[in-house]
Amino acid sequence: MRVKVAIDLALDRLFEYEVPGALREKLAVGQLLSVPFGHRTARGFAMEVGEEGRGNGERSYSLKPVSSIVDEKPFFSEKLLELVRLLAAYTAAPVESVLRAAVPAAVVKPNARPRELYFIEPALGASPVPVSGRQQWLYDQIVRLGGGWMQQLCRELGTTSATLKELGRLGLVTVAPRQRRRDPLSGLGRMLPSKPLPLNEEQRAALGAIASADRPVLLFGVTGSGKTEVYLQAIARELEAGRGAIVMVPEISLTPQTVRRFASRFGDRVAVLHSALSDGERYDEWHRIRSGAARVVVGPRSAVFAPVRDLGLVVVDEEHDQSYKQDDNPRYNARDAAVLRARIEGAKVVLGSATPSLESWVNAQTGKYTLATMKRRAGAGTLPTVRLVDMSAARGGESRGAIFSPELLDAISLRLDRHEQTILFLNRRGYSRSVTCATCGATVDCPDCSFPYTYHQADDCCRCHICGGWIPTPRSCPRCGAPALQYRGIGTQRAEAALAKCFPRAAILRMDADSTSRKNSHDDILSAFRRGDADILLGTQMIAKGLDFPNVTLVGVLNADSSLNMPDFRAAERTYQLLAQVAGRAGRAELPGEVFIQSYDPSAPAITAAARGDFAAFARDELAARRECFFPPYCHLACVNLRSRDAGLVSSWADMYAKSLAKVKKLTVSEAMPCALEKAEGWYRWQVVLRAPAVSTIVKAWRWIASTRPPPAALHASIDVDAFSLT
Repeated sequence: MRVKVAIDLALDRLFEYEVPGALREKLAVGQLLSVPFGHRTARGFAMEVGEEGRGNGERSYSLKPVSSIVDEKPFFSEKLLELVRLLAAYTAAPVESVLRAAVPAAVVKPNARPRELYFIEPALGASPVPVSGRQQWLYDQIVRLGGGWMQQLCRELGTTSATLKELGRLGLVTVAPRQRRRDPLSGLGRMLPSKPLPLNEEQRAALGAIASADRPVLLFGVTGSGKTEVYLQAIARELEAGRGAIVMVPEISLTPQTVRRFASRFGDRVAVLHSALSDGERYDEWHRIRSGAARVVVGPRSAVFAPVRDLGLVVVDEEHDQSYKQDDNPRYNARDAAVLRARIEGAKVVLGSATPSLESWVNAQTGKYTLATMKRRAGAGTLPTVRLVDMSAARGGESRGAIFSPELLDAISLRLDRHEQTILFLNRRGYSRSVTCATCGATVDCPDCSFPYTYHQADDCCRCHICGGWIPTPRSCPRCGAPALQYRGIGTQRAEAALAKCFPRAAILRMDADSTSRKNSHDDILSAFRRGDADILLGTQMIAKGLDFPNVTLVGVLNADSSLNMPDFRAAERTYQLLAQVAGRAGRAELPGEVFIQSYDPSAPAITAAARGDFAAFARDELAARRECFFPPYCHLACVNLRSRDAGLVSSWADMYAKSLAKVKKLTVSEAMPCALEKAEGWYRWQVVLRAPAVSTIVKAWRWIASTRPPPAALHASIDVDAFSLT
């Protein structure tokens, strides 16, 4: 009996081992094994098990035996392994890298284990023994409480562990180690059970479409249309039928509030998986899922691999979001992986969004997906009134360089008078986006990145938002020595300071990468805003989606043009999605909402379409341009990314790759070019863009060039299939 094993190294090949007789009855596909590998012992997953030998049954050398089975219970089912293999083939990634993405490192590391603490409970039929008054009192309290964890009892009863262990020695109580779950939901506070809400006609139709679906369902519902309630009731049906579900959300910041809604409906059957969990929490949650104790999993993209038993439904909320795309190996899109897993498992899949990706929209228009539409808000909410504010010089210069237009300031003041709340969106953190010399025009740039430092006033330093490096704020120009430095551009810190001056009595919360660095900080900020502790919430794109605050009646977009200026074919699509999503935070309850979109180019098609809320018109025009230029969704697009510390080396190899790949049939190849961010963290970066009708054409071409012209050690080359951006 032989087994093929994927070793914990990215070698992109399987290694065959002999299975000793003692292990043959226990060994199964998906188990974690310990095997000899070179001069060390390695660990890897059993991918294939069979009786046949090599070639015609002859082997030129003997196989090494498997050392041991680390865990007899498989980490992967046959169906999950099929998903792993297909994703590895599709993304041209080593199968080992997909396996690593699928199982959290905290689960498989050698010392990973459940948490054990001492639990104390009264001994059954304990015989009376002579004890002191204090011991008798402690025993009576333990009987009254029915026992408890030793640490907790010590704290509540004002005693020590030695004293409680002495009661155990006397036979009055039992003291034994017991596994205790590290619960990531404990910090969310008490959650009251919720019941299903009445559905309107559109919601009932959507729920019916999901129940009868024989293909993926695109749930196209405007912001506030009640998509989450549809998800909840669809999941309830699957649970009643004995099946499980996965709910994917794009951002960790959305996970706590989403978990709260699902946990209040389904209780401890809900598990959460995301990168902000501690290793212990991740270990316990993953094993709860594998054991079947948790039937509903909520988390970002890695949740697509959760080992849910009898999977019946996968929900991808905000399916358009680019954070579903992994930005390093394996570069998979979790939305597409969810569709693939549902097909493998025979489960239903729902892709929900108010601003669908153009790929999903085309699939729905061509019948590949079922389209379920919800055009009106649930309950008493109505869509907000949207106003475009021209910030250009055409207004006589009154707003040029201003952070807030007079119209927006008046609207904020009105909300403060009414005790209503405001959300302001600015997709740039820090204080000023650059520091520039007024004399020579030089910009203070990061030496390791082709990117200017961003000034952070809070700690008086300049930070690089690419590599994370920082320097003390210079007092003079590094090039000419002139002291006249200018701080250009607006970040969330500067907008916050300006708000405080305009509205000194207003309570303001800022939510960006700087203010949410500690654990649970996302939920702390959002909970405070939900309680009404603040009048204004200012933030980056993490506040642009999935948030539901009944008292928010005003949304302001401070710079709608920023994402339009990116050198990327998806720039217009991203701009539309961001604006439409953030506008949807206003007027979600009885109070009417109003949105101000400040722009220096208010006539841009993406901005005008977002202001009208007309996704169909935007998609029609954008798709026509994509078709004409042969861009997705009318082709598959991949980026060959090359990076090196040597600028000449990376440019010459990029040019060679481009010329070689151009000879492949049915493959459209761009010229080699520097990336938009030409240097990052000391690495020079170039790219070659590939387009083809079939992804197999791209993958075969890449495997050919990578094998026939492998890069030197000083050059790193990789491919991003179905790339989300060209930056």
